[in-house]
Amino acid sequence: MEGKLKVTLIACTPVPEKTVAAAAKLCYSDTGAMDLMDGMDDAAAENFVKMLASLGHESPIEHVSFTFAIEGVSRALLAQITRHRIASYSVQSQRYVKQTDFVYITPPEIAGDPEALALYEASMQASLDAYRALCDKLEARHYEDFLAQGLSEKEARSKAEKKAIEDARFVLPNACETKMVVTMNARSLLNFFRMRCCSRAQWEIRALAEEMLRLCYAKAPTIFAKAGPSCCAGPCPEGKMTCGRCDAVRRSYEEKKKEWLQDASV
Repeated sequence: MEGKLKVTLIACTPVPEKTVAAAAKLCYSDTGAMDLMDGMDDAAAENFVKMLASLGHESPIEHVSFTFAIEGVSRALLAQITRHRIASYSVQSQRYVKQTDFVYITPPEIAGDPEALALYEASMQASLDAYRALCDKLEARHYEDFLAQGLSEKEARSKAEKKAIEDARFVLPNACETKMVVTMNARSLLNFFRMRCCSRAQWEIRALAEEMLRLCYAKAPTIFAKAGPSCCAGPCPEGKMTCGRCDAVRRSYEEKKKEWLQDASV
C-alpha cells in the first residue's frame, strides 16, 4: 500500500509575532512582557519583527514554536529530519507497532518508469513476505519459551509477539512509511527551510519542508517573509553546486507565498 504526504499544524504559539516583538523589546525596557504585548497592535508588532530581521537578530524568534503531525513519509526521511537536532520528535515505533501490511513510499522517478515500478513493488512484497514469515517463526518460538517460564497463554502470546517484531523489523525497507510529531522553534525552522527547500535537497524532505513552510507562513508571514531556500534571503551558498536559477527560485517563492496567504484567508 502506498503512502501519501500529509502535514497538519496541530499547535503553535499564539500571536507569534507579538510574542517575538515583546520578547525583544523586554531586553531594553523596564516594562513587563505582558504590558508590552497589551500595548502593541498587530501593525506595530509586524514592523518591529521586520526591523529585527533587517538586523539579522534571530534569537527572539526562538520563543515561537510550531508542532506538526506528519504522515506518509519514509524511514529514509526520518534519518534526514532528525539531523536537525534543535527540535523534538515523537516517532511511530516499528518495535511496538506491527507492520503486517506496511505502507510504503514510492519515489517519483520509480513511479514514472513501469519496469522500475514493477521491480520496486516486487521488492516491497518480498520484504513484507519475509517480515510476516519472521514474525510467525519468532513468535512461535518465543511463545513456547514464555509458557515454559510459567506465563499464562495470554501473557505468553502478547510478550512473544512484541519480542518477535522487535527483530523481524530488520528486514523492513527504508521505503516503509512512518508517522511522527515534530516541534521546532521558528529559528530552527528558518534553518530547516534554508537547507531543505533548496533544489539540492532530496525530493521527499523538500516536499515536506515546503508544506511545513506553507503552514508556518499562513500563521506568521512576517517572521517567515524571507523563509525558503537560502537564495530567498541572500546569495546562494552552494558555490559551484548552485542550481543557477536563484532569481527564478526567488520569484517562485514570492508567488507561492501570495497564494498561501490567499488560501489562508478563505
